[in-house]
Amino acid sequence: MSQAIRVLIADDHAIFRQGLATIINRDPEMQVIAQAENGKQAITLFGEHQPDVTLMDLRMPELEGVAAIGAICAVSEAIPKGYR
Repeated sequence: MSQAIRVLIADDHAIFRQGLATIINRDPEMQVIAQAENGKQAITLFGEHQPDVTLMDLRMPELEGVAAIGAICAVSEAIPKGYR
């Protein structure tokens, strides 16, 4: 078996994050490695964990998901230049 797909979940609703994490973690080929409750935290956790997939809520407190995605794309070396 290949290495599990590492997932970051960013959503301001804890019950949604927990439910989604439970569903994802049931698949042996996927693993939730971090959960963020706002856009700023998502940026920090992305930098720390470098997930393969990030599931981002678009409407969150402190920093909206779209702005967080832009910030992650601007600084991430893992994202090809054509997608930044």
